[in-house]
Amino acid sequence: MADVLIFAPAPLLTVTLEGDHPGGDLHVHSGGQGIWQARMLRTLGRSVAIVGSFTGESGRVVHHLLADEGIEVHPLQRKGRGPAYVHDRRTGHRTVVAELRGDPLSRHELDELYAAVLREAMACRLVILSGPADEGILPDDVYRRLAADLRAEGLPVIVDLSGARLEAALDGGVALAKVSDAELREALEIRGDSLDEIVAAGRRMRDAGARSVVVTRAREPLVLIDGEHAYLVRVPRMQEVDADGAGDSLLAAVVSALAEDQPLTEAIALGAAAGALNVTRHGLGTGDPEAIHRLRARVTIEEIGEDDAEAFTLDQLAARAEVDDR
Repeated sequence: MADVLIFAPAPLLTVTLEGDHPGGDLHVHSGGQGIWQARMLRTLGRSVAIVGSFTGESGRVVHHLLADEGIEVHPLQRKGRGPAYVHDRRTGHRTVVAELRGDPLSRHELDELYAAVLREAMACRLVILSGPADEGILPDDVYRRLAADLRAEGLPVIVDLSGARLEAALDGGVALAKVSDAELREALEIRGDSLDEIVAAGRRMRDAGARSVVVTRAREPLVLIDGEHAYLVRVPRMQEVDADGAGDSLLAAVVSALAEDQPLTEAIALGAAAGALNVTRHGLGTGDPEAIHRLRARVTIEEIGEDDAEAFTLDQLAARAEVDDR
């Protein structure tokens, strides 16, 4: 029995060239949003299971790589072309050499995958619904159906989605939704970067079906909407090496804390620390657990008021949440 189940519909095979010496180094890993989330959850001591489709030669390689990392895999194995990419980072920046889209799921394959998610979710405490890297792998409405069916079984559903997939999941109902301000801007939910706009967009997401909402803002403090309350979450700035995967690390750390029944504000503080530290590393979804927990103590949370912001310690916020739940 795993602590967390992750729906990762189409994991990636990632090939990365690195190094400043002649020829460089070649790194082959499993990847994709759900995989990076699983990696951080494992770093923080949680047991993780993944349900996903593993397609063709690249899918077989990804399956073996995940097993080597100690991640429980419930695969839908199928023929065809699996998603993959080749990136060159020998200059210090990511250069795309090749990116391959995976084949879409057939109706029969989708039915099998859906059933596997429901079956394995019954043995877990929380479920993350992650998205594929490319459009067209599966219909967006799958996220609505999964969110609704899992919620009906009393399972907390956490999503890190955008666009039509996010709208579908919200329609099904989720415990926590994470989105970036850039994704909100792309969806025309906000036009600029004002705090008022972002809080209003987060509250619309809450009203659309999310109990709580986290909005990340790159190097700016993230925003948490929890019921009627809105908070700014600040973390010390780190020197950035690679920002890719920071949001996945953040969400995974939040879920790790929720799996221990920690209050949401405590979980968000851990997530903010994990996301901040991830940008200092080359590996996506990786981190040092001791460093994450130490940085967590430096995270501050302030309630956003209409006229000013009132600062609270995490203990005060936890006590306030207990009063609100009565």
